[in-house]
Amino acid sequence: MDITSVLAKIKSHPGYRSAGMVLIHNGTVRATSRKGSPVSSLVLTPDRTRLDAIVDEMKKKQGIIEIVAEVNEGILAPGDDIMIIAVAGDYRENVFPVLREMIDKVKTSVTEKIER
Repeated sequence: MDITSVLAKIKSHPGYRSAGMVLIHNGTVRATSRKGSPVSSLVLTPDRTRLDAIVDEMKKKQGIIEIVAEVNEGILAPGDDIMIIAVAGDYRENVFPVLREMIDKVKTSVTEKIER
């Protein structure tokens, strides 16, 4: 996973010149759980078919030009990338909600995580 290559994919879209902004989310493995317990690793299993379906669904939202989403897989250590999601669109009032919705959908219906 490389944030620079994700941005390059966004910029290579034929409609990119109509974009007024690109938002990028880079989710990483934290060293502690939400409850404060230490995390030595995270086992991540993504549903790539579901990820593709969500990207297709979100691209239909008003003002959205392109979305690139990548989700890591396997045993990850604190600091490793979990996901990178980039959303390009016309105006911030269209792009911010889509990025937020993408993150929430990926976390709840694409990734299965086991903290160790």
